[in-house]
Amino acid sequence: MAYPEDALAPEEELLLHRHPHWKALVMPTVTFLVSTMFAGFLLGVTQARLDGAAATVCGFAVAAAWLGIVGWRCVPRFVGWLTTHFIVTDRRVLVRTGVLTHSGIDIPMGRISNVQFRHGLLDRMLRSGTLVVVSAADDPIEFDDIPEVQQVHALLYRQAFDARDARPDDRHTSRYPGHEHDPRKAW
Repeated sequence: MAYPEDALAPEEELLLHRHPHWKALVMPTVTFLVSTMFAGFLLGVTQARLDGAAATVCGFAVAAAWLGIVGWRCVPRFVGWLTTHFIVTDRRVLVRTGVLTHSGIDIPMGRISNVQFRHGLLDRMLRSGTLVVVSAADDPIEFDDIPEVQQVHALLYRQAFDARDARPDDRHTSRYPGHEHDPRKAW
């Protein structure tokens, strides 16, 4: 069974599984392309102007610098993007991140009291944004770079309030049979 299906409870239905929006990979991609072009240019210049051991040493230095830049600025962001999962099921919202050290957040649908989203002009053009989920007793939790944030917002809103409607509402009934009343109309 593949992830995220192996993280689900029995009879829990997966509704949505997303990674952060691809815009999170723009800067690492630009960094990779620019550093590769610059390293290729430097290798060409050093190979044309130097010969023998000096060309070899400079070639290794350029390759090591390129590898260091790519390993520092590109690989961690790509792996972070790849290992970040935003999951919505019929019972909860899950967020999982990490490779060596995993972290996660689970918010039961019945505890969600408010769902919001926000996105600026660029986010609207890219159809992404920040999703804000407020649970009953916790501070708001913000999830950045959610693709199709308006559709995810609508899905979460429907699921959260369907879960709320499905719960028995104990506030409007008495503990004593035959004494049911609406506390809002008591006075």
